Amino acid sequence: MEISEQLHCLFSGKIEEREGSYVVEVPEQELRHGELQADETYRVAVLPSSATNEVNDTDADSQPEQAPQTPPVEEGEQRTVEIEDIGDQGDGITRVERGFVVIVPDTKQSERVTIEITDVQENVAFADVVERVSYYE
Repeated sequence: MEISEQLHCLFSGKIEEREGSYVVEVPEQELRHGELQADETYRVAVLPSSATNEVNDTDADSQPEQAPQTPPVEEGEQRTVEIEDIGDQGDGITRVERGFVVIVPDTKQSERVTIEITDVQENVAFADVVERVSYYE
């Protein structure tokens, strides 16, 4: 699948029915990141999740609300990422699944690096650079 360079954010969400319409909620962190603005119009692509989508409506309605999701990264895990932004302290910031933030010191914006996750907290992880990656690799 080809992803447009104009992509502002990527996250997983459920489609909910509300008062005769269907709604996908955008996580607050996506607006705080600065790429999206409230009350603006954006194009939205809806893709199937990799999980099975065979749950019927009665099963979904009868289940209690889901517990908070665990972080999508683990200590020791390595990933190749692009540094999206620089934080107030000068550290690089990247986002992985569901917009989960990973902070990477000693990086520059738009740099591609292979990182190793060193610390995982509930809403943020920290990583060290293992290798700086060329965009042509």
